[in-house]
Amino acid sequence: MNDPTIHPVLLCGGSGTRLWPLSRKALPKQFAPLIGNKSLLQLTLERLSALNRTITCVASEDHRFLVREAMENARTEGRQILEPMPRNTAAAMAAAALLAEPDDLLLFAPADHHIPDAALFAATVREGVDAALAGRIVTFGVAPSFPSTAYGYIEAAGPTGHGESRVVARFVEKPTASVAESLILHGGYCWNAGIFLVQARTLVAALRTHAPDILAACERAAAAVSVDGSFLRLDREAFEGCRGESIDYAVLEKHAGVAVVRFEGTWSDVGSWNAVALLHPADDAGNRLSGMASALRSRNTFVHAPHRPVVALGTEDLIIVDTPDAVLVAGAGCAEQVADVVRMLSLEGKAVATEHRRVVRPWGAYDSVDMGERFQVKRLTVKPGGKLSLQMHHHRAEHWIVVKGTARATRGGEVQLVRENESIYLPSGTIHRLENPGKTMLEVIEVQTGGYLGEDDIVRFDDTYGRCAAIELRGGGAERPAAQSMVSPPPAVETGIAATASA
Repeated sequence: MNDPTIHPVLLCGGSGTRLWPLSRKALPKQFAPLIGNKSLLQLTLERLSALNRTITCVASEDHRFLVREAMENARTEGRQILEPMPRNTAAAMAAAALLAEPDDLLLFAPADHHIPDAALFAATVREGVDAALAGRIVTFGVAPSFPSTAYGYIEAAGPTGHGESRVVARFVEKPTASVAESLILHGGYCWNAGIFLVQARTLVAALRTHAPDILAACERAAAAVSVDGSFLRLDREAFEGCRGESIDYAVLEKHAGVAVVRFEGTWSDVGSWNAVALLHPADDAGNRLSGMASALRSRNTFVHAPHRPVVALGTEDLIIVDTPDAVLVAGAGCAEQVADVVRMLSLEGKAVATEHRRVVRPWGAYDSVDMGERFQVKRLTVKPGGKLSLQMHHHRAEHWIVVKGTARATRGGEVQLVRENESIYLPSGTIHRLENPGKTMLEVIEVQTGGYLGEDDIVRFDDTYGRCAAIELRGGGAERPAAQSMVSPPPAVETGIAATASA
């Protein structure tokens, strides 16, 4: 008899505050290059591909292209279920179960955990298959290596009679230090990793019993789902009416049919900079260095420096994190309080609280290299076959200089190729588009000049990624949807593929 097919479902939500400044709201930690220049999401996709290369991701609408890029890098395929707004894990898992076949064996896993031993992880998951097929919700507990107060715990009772799984006696919330020590000494406890194996119909039935309101809202949202290629968009109005609660509170702590399989490998939820530091080897003085970092006469200092040399001199018990537009220097004992920094910066109105200098777009990315009064310089990287929207700006002109590759530039009714070391000028009010017709990455330096340089000064006429509902900034600062614009592209402009709803 063949082994049953396991269908991985990756939960890709996150706010991006605990690992600031590398992780931010626009780029939560699962998308940031953290280990070997790979994101936790890509590493998780690679790990799950040992079980099945077709993977479902539940993600925010805002992060859909980041997820797709990670899937491409990991050489996996599958679909994305897009949440209009975050509603925690119970709703995310309910939606995935409702959009699966009832007998599908679903493996739910967070996108931001680090588990280096992929083979051991896959073998452990398979140990839970029989219990899941018997109608249990199988959770995977991690063998604890120290009395952590940052994780919840699972108490295992007797065997279920299905493989290595055991009956879950109870869940313990994040304990105090003394309670954590007693749990470790007891020996029957493991950390709650938030990974679950369950048949779709089993999960739906458990939700119907313990959280019927969440299930009902998700049923309405899934029934009205809109399909756009590999994107499945849940109905906004129905999903917005769903309350946000974790699957632990909504179901697991109330459900009798929960089993646990113990994972004996290395695991981290990478929930703080101290946890990130532990992913790097320590020198004789306890320093852990990443990238271009160095340490001299320092002890127990972690330095994350992927972009430029950063030297710690005479430091002790410090965390130093360098990014192109922000630096964090924190005492190691304050690693769990980084979210307070994000709240402070947000209250001060500083964009670095939530936004990176480098912004990912479906066609590639742009990096704001420099800016001043009435000018801004960006470095654009456009993927092979990528194209920016056919657009126009009211308040700024642009000058494109190609530094690598060949660009196809639309300017008014004219389309021309712009090669390396060539440039093209786009006066304000000109309808234009930049494309990469080649097979290698296109790199362009864009110089913007004008009285207003905000990203909302844009009118889109055609967009491969379905973003024509963008905001048009009119004179005086009033905004209205671009669809209401009185400006139309000239007949001579080739607008290409009609905009889809995939943005």
